[in-house]
Amino acid sequence: MKQLISLDINGRVYDLAVSPRDLLADVIRRKVGLTGTKKGCGMGDCGACTVLVEGKPVLSCITLAITCNGKKITTVEGLALPNGELNPLQAAFVNHGAIQCGFCTPGMLMSATGLLNRNPKPSVYDIKHEMSGNICRCTGFKRIIEAIEVASETGVK
Repeated sequence: MKQLISLDINGRVYDLAVSPRDLLADVIRRKVGLTGTKKGCGMGDCGACTVLVEGKPVLSCITLAITCNGKKITTVEGLALPNGELNPLQAAFVNHGAIQCGFCTPGMLMSATGLLNRNPKPSVYDIKHEMSGNICRCTGFKRIIEAIEVASETGVK
């Protein structure tokens, strides 16, 4: 039996009929059409599906969409500046070679954004701890950590 929910995704409200079993990642990708959120492992282990719910990183592949009814959700598509340019964190990822195949990048950016929202000047330990829930098979983590450090040094999120 479908339930009507309302999700505020990237500042736009979506009224959707969802099954109580529908996962947030699937709703975002299939019903809303925002495909930046990746569904990697489907078990909450890789972090590719990370989005912000009320400003906090959440694994959308294991989160029921109905639990987000009425909440503010930010996906990677919502990180860009109003003029469409990359935000400083995204630019740091590009400029520091923290992106290879790009599959993990949306989740990495969302976890890093959550960290910088909570702690604008994180230590390397804080960055490593926060990013430990995200897996990258291409770049390793050195360049990702460097990009987050650079973004934090400029005081931007």
